[in-house]
Amino acid sequence: MADLFSTFDPATSTSTSLNWTSTMIGIIMMPSVYWMMPNRYTMMMKMLTMTLHNEFKTLMGKTKGGTLLLVSLFTFILFNNMMGLLPYVFTSSSHLVFTMSMALPMWLSIMLFGWINKTQEMFAHLMPVGTPPPLMPFMVIIETISNLIRPGALAVRLTANMIAGHLLMSLLGNNMETMSSMMVMSLITIQMMLMLFETAVALIQAYVFSVLSTLYTSEVEYDNT
Repeated sequence: MADLFSTFDPATSTSTSLNWTSTMIGIIMMPSVYWMMPNRYTMMMKMLTMTLHNEFKTLMGKTKGGTLLLVSLFTFILFNNMMGLLPYVFTSSSHLVFTMSMALPMWLSIMLFGWINKTQEMFAHLMPVGTPPPLMPFMVIIETISNLIRPGALAVRLTANMIAGHLLMSLLGNNMETMSSMMVMSLITIQMMLMLFETAVALIQAYVFSVLSTLYTSEVEYDNT
């Protein structure tokens, strides 16, 4: 099992691995400002950005300016998920250090803003409307615990989904040496289908992370009127 999980360990990676450098290499690979004329790549990125902006604007309501942060977050997570599917590239999104560094600061900033500027509204969120009086103390405890585990849930969800697919591809790839030629051809077909599935998972997980962050943000009203 040590060889199986060694792909997620930057200390045991080969010299050709990009390790944690692949996290920020997207800044080098996406120099859209240097293009003199619009191309298909920049047009595709603009369409994706505007679609996400309209989606997040609908979810966030009165919040202004937050969609730029969430679109950037979606693009950053999607790029790192896609980079992990390439050979000899370290999958940074499969580590809790990477995912918690995005989930924890965002959750903490939302909580600090809400409790400092909207204290009464934050207390009101701990008590759902229509709760029977005998259940009120338990609902406060449940809502508090569910609020505290939000960053961990975001981080573990992204990490677990990325690790599961990579482990499955590693298991299938390690067994190819002991198989016949017919089995190898069928296994290659399965690997191709699994690669398409992992591409969809990378896109979905980036969208789920961003949407859940949007829903958490929408609970705090930013207008101070």
